[in-house]
Amino acid sequence: MSDNLNLLTETAPMFQLKGGLYTLTSLQLLGTQLDLFNKQLQVKIQQAPKFFYHAPVVIDLQKINRPGTEFDFKRLKDILLSQHLIPVGIKGANTEQQSKATAAGLSILQEGTNKERQPPADSMTPTTPPEPIKEPKTEESEIRGSNTRVISEPVRSGQQIYVRGGDLIVLAPVSHGAELLADGHIHVYGPLRGRALAGVTGDITAQIFCQNLEAELISIAGNYKISEDIDQGVWNTAVGISLKDGHLHFSSL
Repeated sequence: MSDNLNLLTETAPMFQLKGGLYTLTSLQLLGTQLDLFNKQLQVKIQQAPKFFYHAPVVIDLQKINRPGTEFDFKRLKDILLSQHLIPVGIKGANTEQQSKATAAGLSILQEGTNKERQPPADSMTPTTPPEPIKEPKTEESEIRGSNTRVISEPVRSGQQIYVRGGDLIVLAPVSHGAELLADGHIHVYGPLRGRALAGVTGDITAQIFCQNLEAELISIAGNYKISEDIDQGVWNTAVGISLKDGHLHFSSL
């Protein structure tokens, strides 16, 4: 009996590696003065503490990646952790910055890292695939031959729907904690209470349309507003949202 138990312990897989799509907040640094950065970050977080609490962030160094630029990654990491943000890694860094960042315990992310990526198959992956998570029904007759996906059932808290290379149409309510992502436009014919991120690969012409705006977060091509920042004049109304001059523009429908 003991031998059989030991054999099972040694052969039964304890985990599997899977790719996935996750929404990460990108924090783009515009300067190297960390004292000033810390003060401004505190002010920003106080505007919506619940939204930022334990939020994973990617540090974008594209604006300060000139060779020879001195930067204290350990202190930056400590500042973020003290504000209850979770630094995941950096992007847009030069070779020297990458070396110092990894020494401080930060990962290096390349553009597109936050898209689905499947790890190589190996002996650690179970031969029997796990049971897939049930997703809302898709109207196949509407989307066959196109890049548009139509969801006809409510999108519930914890669900994430992503349409690569096209638009997403939801014909039902979107709950708090749910997340919609699309490379193109997003249409919600019902209350939008979760998050909606259109143009996630950088399409600045993408738009968001909803019948009743109650969103936790709205984003187009990385430019976002959280619920506390949205004009109350458009709250609980039908709106169209577009990107103009780098800012989200809300118009009544």
